[in-house]
Amino acid sequence: MADIRILTETELRRCVTLDLPLVDVIENGFRALADGGVVMPPVLSMAIEAHNGEVDVKTAYVPGFDRFALKISPGFFDNPARGLPSLNGMMILLSAKTGLVEAVFLDNGYLTALRTAAAGAVAARHLAPEVETAGVIGTGAQARLQMQAAHLVRPFARCLVWGRDARKARACADDIAKATGAGVEVRTDIATLVAQSQLVVTTTPATTPLITADMLHDGLHITAMGSDQAGKTEITPETLDAATLYVCDRVSQCATMGELRAARAQGRMTAPPPELGRIITGRTTGRTAAHQITICDLTGTGVQDTAIANHVAAQSGDAGTVIST
Repeated sequence: MADIRILTETELRRCVTLDLPLVDVIENGFRALADGGVVMPPVLSMAIEAHNGEVDVKTAYVPGFDRFALKISPGFFDNPARGLPSLNGMMILLSAKTGLVEAVFLDNGYLTALRTAAAGAVAARHLAPEVETAGVIGTGAQARLQMQAAHLVRPFARCLVWGRDARKARACADDIAKATGAGVEVRTDIATLVAQSQLVVTTTPATTPLITADMLHDGLHITAMGSDQAGKTEITPETLDAATLYVCDRVSQCATMGELRAARAQGRMTAPPPELGRIITGRTTGRTAAHQITICDLTGTGVQDTAIANHVAAQSGDAGTVIST
């Protein structure tokens, strides 16, 4: 008989939050990806167009971890009209030695949201210059978390928010102010937001680019994390070309579902860009001067899911419900 520990979202929220230790956990995941030995299959992605839905499945075996995670992440975007959340999902934690299920985290996307925000903080830590003003494009939960995470590693005094809906942008700005203590303002023009920021994070499901090459300026870092499906794009291919340094979380993923996909469709960026893990480990040079312009393309990797799931297992103690199979 094997015991399986089941934790609900409420229980998980008591065990883990967005803090520097979690950022370090996710950074170590990037290190492992650069060190080699990781087994990470391509993302299994399925669109259910009849119901305006999509499902992603990610996983990775990481040497040194006793367990690996299998993450199921559905997004059904007509759900709010039904009184249901757009995003949900779960993580299953399995023994890397026996394959037996050890835990099920019914997180409804909470752990994915945390590890995605923490990955943004890792990118800012290694690529952004000193930040007085940060900007975020988008007004959802990830926009809030990305600014909270960025503030942990680049404690900005001022934040700018852009969104298509002025009411949502104002609510997002208020929440970021409460979480960070920064002065937060709404901007109605993306070019103005970018011009006034040293760090910009894009968090939208846009299919038409929002940032263009003429918006770039010295000393700017952009983290793009909204493009995680073929067809999504937040930054023009010309912008990637114009940057001093363009970095991927995983080149193979960015080439099929990130900003790199559109660039290569135009015959640009044909040489393999560096990956964030190699910059973290010092194998590849990152930002070398404050005036440089850097872009990091984050599509989300199974390594991050395995990293945060193992972190939860270590932090959760005897929380949850144990069932015997």
